[in-house]
Amino acid sequence: MQLQFSSLVIASVFFATQTAATPGHANKYQWIAPTATDLRGPCPGLNTLANHGYLPRDGRNVTVPGIMDAALGRFNLYFYSPAFNVNWDAILIAAKFGLLTGDDLLSGTQMTLAALSSHNIVEHDASISRNDFGDGSGDNVHFNETTFSTLANSNPGKDTYDTTSAGLVQKQRLADSVANNPLLVNTRKEFILRSRESGLYLSIFGDPATGIAPKKFVNIFFREERLPVAEGWTKSKSLITGDSLGIIEETIHNVSDWTATTSCEPLVLGPNGPIL
Repeated sequence: MQLQFSSLVIASVFFATQTAATPGHANKYQWIAPTATDLRGPCPGLNTLANHGYLPRDGRNVTVPGIMDAALGRFNLYFYSPAFNVNWDAILIAAKFGLLTGDDLLSGTQMTLAALSSHNIVEHDASISRNDFGDGSGDNVHFNETTFSTLANSNPGKDTYDTTSAGLVQKQRLADSVANNPLLVNTRKEFILRSRESGLYLSIFGDPATGIAPKKFVNIFFREERLPVAEGWTKSKSLITGDSLGIIEETIHNVSDWTATTSCEPLVLGPNGPIL
């Protein structure tokens, strides 16, 4: 089962910089833990980009073009300042949903990372790193180690995660939500978002062609919201696209054996479809 996301093709050729790297550039993208006044949300990817300075470090005035540039890393050409090398079409739909959380009434283009915690827009139940909105914990924003243990304990005996383990984790997390969250929302929209997120962590921190990723890189990303550069990670040389993710997600879909427990009205995801 595959979902064809809206295609927005952009150039992926990076021009070599004419200027030698300087310590200032290295410092610009170093990981800095958020302060008490910085805003963060339920998305570890966006939080990580903010912690490294690819997005505003205070988590405010975030725009869709800013997210796209940060995920791709089109302006970050230095070896010590990698971003994700994720193409626009791979995250465009989630970014569109994110705009619904903003309060910029004049331009409609800005949001905060904290606002993304609004339930069932981009944030969703059965997350692999956050509690459900309706499970009684009262916190669907911050990383939760108990929730994450489903992923952390998966694929026993191996030092990698893969598409099969990702599908089984999704299946287990949904079963837990069904059992413990009386307000569970589990439509095709949430399923597609969960599967895309799984495909992204496997592709960004592993091999986009096989969906195999070292556990140590993925675990650091979720637990610390940090790019594991010091541990040896480098961004993929291959551009991660909606098409490449679709191949990985097909196995995740099949293994997760998903069925809807709630329904919603059809969602038009762009002027020419597709429709969920």
